[in-house]
Amino acid sequence: MEETTNGTSHLTNKPRRPLTLRDVSEASGVSEMTVSRVLRNKGDVSAATRQKVQDAAKLLGYVPNKIAGALASQRVNLVAVIIPSLGNMVFPEVLSGISETLEDTDLQPVVGVTDYLPEKEEKVLFEMLSWRPSGVIIAGLEHSEASQAMLRQAGIPVVEIMDTDGEPIDHCVGISHRRAGRKMAEEIIAAGYKRIGFMGTKMPLDHRARKRFEGFTRTLAKAGIEIADQEFYSGGSALAKGREMTAKMIERTPDLDFLYYSNDMIGAGGLLYILEQGIDVPGKVGLAGFNGVELLEGLPRQLATMDACRREIGQKAAQIIAALNAGEDVPDGPIIALEPILAAGDTLRR
Repeated sequence: MEETTNGTSHLTNKPRRPLTLRDVSEASGVSEMTVSRVLRNKGDVSAATRQKVQDAAKLLGYVPNKIAGALASQRVNLVAVIIPSLGNMVFPEVLSGISETLEDTDLQPVVGVTDYLPEKEEKVLFEMLSWRPSGVIIAGLEHSEASQAMLRQAGIPVVEIMDTDGEPIDHCVGISHRRAGRKMAEEIIAAGYKRIGFMGTKMPLDHRARKRFEGFTRTLAKAGIEIADQEFYSGGSALAKGREMTAKMIERTPDLDFLYYSNDMIGAGGLLYILEQGIDVPGKVGLAGFNGVELLEGLPRQLATMDACRREIGQKAAQIIAALNAGEDVPDGPIIALEPILAAGDTLRR
């Protein structure tokens, strides 16, 4: 990150010569005309040559410019916002924060969804960058090599959101998920729970849930406590899934005294199931989720959770994009780490 004398930060993407067809031509050993045909998906080009060109472009991070003619050297007033899911209740609030903040600017957010799939993220990013947006807001710090190359070569402000456990390409805004997991484990230990079950998403695709789990289990281990049972799922974070997994876990490991869920939605489903069974909460069994979803405030018991600062993350990310496009400094530096707030609710002994 380049800094000024007063400590404020500027875009790490230093001015550079934009990549051209010639760069791809030289890297692939194929003529510029053939490169153009391949990248526009036009003309009769052999499969081997097409693959050679695509591999070279991917390695370089080259993205064609879809703005034609006189506008070719300019950028459009769009901000590419790339998130894993619209079904997950976390991201609409992030989008609200972005939209609210950009309302007073000439910038307009456009949204792409990746379904937590790296290859889909590459495709969405490629298409969005081809329209030469004025900035990118993208969820997470983990991206494929091709996505990283495109982001670095874009020459525009890039803000990675939701996570600060890693090295950003440019700027990032979020929370430390390892710290969030650690804080929840410390609260559970302090409350006297010892037989703990965990339920969450399949972690190879959900890096932030994985980091919370790492922070959680390492803190338990330091106190001599191991996870007594665990179960992972794929798909939407639904109440029904939480009920189903909780029923299986309670039947399988009946002596559990605490259930920790990777998100509030499955946690709410688990809470409803536990209450239906007449089990004392939080006396016999405590529960906690993550995200601080406001929709769940109408539950019979308030689920212990941790607010992930979703709206604030969106606001601050949009502020960074707007400031850099206006030629202004970003005084908070390249990494803005927000502090999640734990709410014990009615399901965690105090």
